[in-house]
Amino acid sequence: MTSISPARRRAVLAALRRGTVPESGLDLFAVGLDRLAPTLDEELASCASGGAGFKAVRGEYGAGKTFLARWLAERAKASGMAVSEVQVSETETPLHRLETVYRRLCENLTTAVSPPSAFRSVLDSWMFALEEDVLAEGEVDGSDAERLGDAVDALLELRLGRIARTTPGYAAGLRGYRKAVAAGESDVADGLAAWLAGQPHVAAAAKRAAKVKGDIDHFQALGFLQGLLTVLRDAGHPGLLLVLDEIETLQRVRGDVREKGLNALRQLLDEIDAGRFPGLFLVITGTPAFFDGQQGVQRLPPLAQRLATDFTTDPRFDSPRAVQLRLPGFDLVRLGELGRAVRDLYVGVARNPDRVSSAVDDSYIAQLAGAVTGGLGGQVGVAPRVFLRKLVADVLDRVDEHDDFDPRRHYQLTLARTELTEVERNAAARTADDVELDLP
Repeated sequence: MTSISPARRRAVLAALRRGTVPESGLDLFAVGLDRLAPTLDEELASCASGGAGFKAVRGEYGAGKTFLARWLAERAKASGMAVSEVQVSETETPLHRLETVYRRLCENLTTAVSPPSAFRSVLDSWMFALEEDVLAEGEVDGSDAERLGDAVDALLELRLGRIARTTPGYAAGLRGYRKAVAAGESDVADGLAAWLAGQPHVAAAAKRAAKVKGDIDHFQALGFLQGLLTVLRDAGHPGLLLVLDEIETLQRVRGDVREKGLNALRQLLDEIDAGRFPGLFLVITGTPAFFDGQQGVQRLPPLAQRLATDFTTDPRFDSPRAVQLRLPGFDLVRLGELGRAVRDLYVGVARNPDRVSSAVDDSYIAQLAGAVTGGLGGQVGVAPRVFLRKLVADVLDRVDEHDDFDPRRHYQLTLARTELTEVERNAAARTADDVELDLP
């Protein structure tokens, strides 16, 4: 790990110290994902070449679903693709309202060089790319603003021709946005950028300038997604990785709302198969209960058929090409491997690297992993977040900062209820009265 910059190491360690999944640098301590990398890289490359793909990631709490999604997002951005992670929520982002999903997609859009929301910078890159393409043809003088504008408009219509036939509002919004920027009308440009990103309550004056009306609805959202993929491609991003995380929340909503959400997912998969979204790689994450239970995917047979995957064999024989990827979760061996990777990452920025390596050796990491797991009722799958937080904040920091701190003599593991999530608290519960129930 000598080639890893100190800033990158510190960013990862800071997130682990807070008990969160780092936004980047996940490849530095990814454990057990090597077998998936070649296939997923191939599928990302296929999307970047104009194809489309889909993966469902299944695993219990703590199995690493969010980690895998963000690890995959890093790989996608490294290949030039844009990325957006959307947390499905029964109140904030219900799956059956695709216009809300699209809005969150644009709010969370990111690229290798632009943090969320990268939507506006993508629009500006798209406009610049159109002008560069026109000038590259050599038929228009760059100093002739009027002719250049007309040529860019003609190229825009050509690129958006298919979308204009199915979703004319998106093409009109882009056309209006380009003209507003060229004319220096910032308020109109801001309003149209927000409208193209699916934001509601945009000023009527901005929409009038582009001759568009109202807010986008569930059905228009798919057309706007198609338009966004076109803009991304012309702006230099050959595809989009869209992650719909925690999709199992569908199990907690009313039956009619659940069925609408499941049907929206089926519709998305069918549109991907039909080739409507070139460049899109859709990933959903959920628990096995969502994929196998009657309150989830199995409630809609056509969707269940599309996601059907045989998991009766030993997990080590699972194929990464399957529509569902099974994350078996952690055991103590993998938890120890994860701890050693983080310890080695820490050594690269430690004030006393030799002392950290000797005091927090492999045997102590195994001891701490066992203690954390034991404190959580022996459920290893629930342990990684807490284990890494304790390792970094309670052990490695103290060893590095205090020359006389010996973790074997001076540190005793404690698990306060206030620092645990609901799932972790229930795992740590000693009696039935300690278990927290999510009742309506």
